[in-house]
Amino acid sequence: MAQHPRNVVLLDLDGTLTKSDGGIIASVVKTFEALGRPVPDDAELKRFIGPAIIESLQRNHVPDDELDHAVDIYRSYYADKAVFDDPNEPGNKVPGRLVNVVFPGIREQLQKLREDGYYLALASCKPEYQCIPICEHFHLTELLDGIYGASKDNTRLDKDQVIRYCFDKIGFDAAQGDKAVMIGDRYTDIDGARACGLDTIGCRWGYAPEGEMEEHGVYEIIETTDQLEDAVNRYFASH
Repeated sequence: MAQHPRNVVLLDLDGTLTKSDGGIIASVVKTFEALGRPVPDDAELKRFIGPAIIESLQRNHVPDDELDHAVDIYRSYYADKAVFDDPNEPGNKVPGRLVNVVFPGIREQLQKLREDGYYLALASCKPEYQCIPICEHFHLTELLDGIYGASKDNTRLDKDQVIRYCFDKIGFDAAQGDKAVMIGDRYTDIDGARACGLDTIGCRWGYAPEGEMEEHGVYEIIETTDQLEDAVNRYFASH
């Protein structure tokens, strides 16, 4: 049985724990090329980091009757096809999900938060079956208490759905004093958390365009990874 009350720290993956733009963007480019559609410009490609892939494809005018096929192409390059250069092992070819590095200082901050007694849960709009091997590959799994993501069939897609799924799995109970805060870098984190009655601490080192987090009502923004533990402690001390 879960112990209550608990303080839960929900953590986004892309742009919060890992610098994943290279693999996501490369997989998106391959997808548009395979579809025979114009590749979006650099600014638009960066906007693919954070939201569910289907949402970004729709924003870039992929027709509804092509969406499922487009998602399948993207996932094949992102999860399976080892065609991209590995930034961690030059000369090695990897799928897009491994064109990725953990932000400096993140492991140390997660360790400190664990030592402080927080329950650390990954909550990502990336499908869970992709989150798990990424966390395992980059040795994040042992620093997290749970890994929760979107479903492969898109029935669990948005951040609020992922958060509610996480809460259901871990037995989160606000009535027994459980509290939570979201850590993320995009509007999807802020909006999804708010839909669940939660605040978000925003990460400036992530992928939000200038002003996005402020416009969506982020609780606080931290500039560097080494500020994470202090921000979390400060938040729970005041709530």
